[in-house]
Parts: sequence; structure tokens; C-alpha cells
Amino acid sequence: MKVHDLSGPLSDHPFLAGLKAEHLTLIAGCSSNRVYGPGEYLAREGAEAEEFYVIRDGQVALETFAPQTGARRVLTLHPGDVAGLSWLVEPYLWKLDMRAVTPVRVIAIDGKCLRGKCEQDPELGYRLFQRVARLMEDRLHATRLQLLDLYGKEGAAELAAGR
Repeated sequence: MKVHDLSGPLSDHPFLAGLKAEHLTLIAGCSSNRVYGPGEYLAREGAEAEEFYVIRDGQVALETFAPQTGARRVLTLHPGDVAGLSWLVEPYLWKLDMRAVTPVRVIAIDGKCLRGKCEQDPELGYRLFQRVARLMEDRLHATRLQLLDLYGKEGAAELAAGR
């Protein structure tokens, strides 16, 4: 089996673009290519969050299960997005299902491996945490917009007023 250096594809991904070459090499050492077919799960809610994914091609649905209505899509991710943030925060359990909507190509990054490298190289940890924090902020904003749409004009006014 030939091992491919993923530093190049990682450096091209918007989430990791601009990191130092040595940091990309460390991340690449924790990475592998993966392919998922439509309907396949990348992760299941409640399972151990062992890795995260930088999406190269395809669409990934973030879903939660509601007993009354079944699976509910929270967000759809596209090429350039990152799927999975739970690898970074204890207890390292997925909070949502991640399911391929279309054929998906990702680079899977081993969270435990990367956490170890971040402990050894605090600058890498800081740079990654900055990016994850920005991503969390974007996802929270997207969720707020969905809630505004869900609750209509009256509910939107209450949410906007912080009630």
C-alpha cells in the first residue's frame, strides 16, 4: 500500500490554509483519505468522536433524531467545510449524526493523534483552536438564523430581543 502525503491537499483546504508547513506535516501524519457513499454515516450521535473531517467533495448532512419526527437536518456541509468538532472537547462524543448526502471525499483526521501533537506543539494547538472557535461561531450564527426562520416574525422579534 502506497502512503500519500496529505500535506498538499490539507494546505489547499480553507480550514487549514495558511498554517505553517511543519504544522501541516504534523496534521498529515494523523490523516487519511476516506470516501462515503450517499446515505453512509461518517459519525453517529452519542458515539465516540475519534476524528474529524475536512470535506473535499460532496455534501454532508448534520442531523439530530427527534422521536416524534425522526431524523432532522440541522445543517448541510459542502466542500471546504469541516465536519465534526466533538473530537476537541471532552467527553469526545458526537452530538449529531453526520451522513453523506452525495458521494463524499474527505480527509479524516485522527483527533486523539492531533490532540497529542497539539500538546507537544502549543502553537499548533493555538492555531487550530482559533480556527475551531471561528467555526463554532459561524455554526452558532447559522443556527440562530434557522431559529429565526422557524419561529417566524413574532418569534424572530423575541429572539432578536434576547427573550
